[in-house]
Amino acid sequence: MSSRNLIVGRTTIQRLTKELNEIHENESDCAEISIDQYDDSNLFLWKAIIFGPSDSPYENGVFELKIDIPPEYPFKPPKITFITKIFHPNINPQSGAICLDILAANWTPTLTIKKTLLSISSLMAEPNPLDPLYPEAAILYKTDIETYNNTVRNWVEKYAQI
Repeated sequence: MSSRNLIVGRTTIQRLTKELNEIHENESDCAEISIDQYDDSNLFLWKAIIFGPSDSPYENGVFELKIDIPPEYPFKPPKITFITKIFHPNINPQSGAICLDILAANWTPTLTIKKTLLSISSLMAEPNPLDPLYPEAAILYKTDIETYNNTVRNWVEKYAQI
């Protein structure tokens, strides 16, 4: 392993350890998300729960996400996908992939996994139908918001209940 890879690896481990400690120390500060490792043996694989944002059709839903963290983190973004099936213009219901600028071109090392998940929660409450990953949901959102909201609530009831 090159010295650069050792430095990147060490930096990543230090950063992830710090973020995880801060999350555990401040769990009560953020009621809308929960974050942890899948297991203690892999610092690069985390899971998260996003509780459906209040005053949105996702309210009362519990959404599980998988967070794959690359060795180059925080210089490269984590790969975050929904495990729970969700009806949303910016989320692929089959793969769980998320279309959010900070998970790609607009990623910056100043972002944390917690901040990124809070952005995903905000995206749930305020979809961006102009940049869809699921065009059918985007069209419904733009043309018939009532049917869109009812479809979301049906999916929440079917897929996102405890």
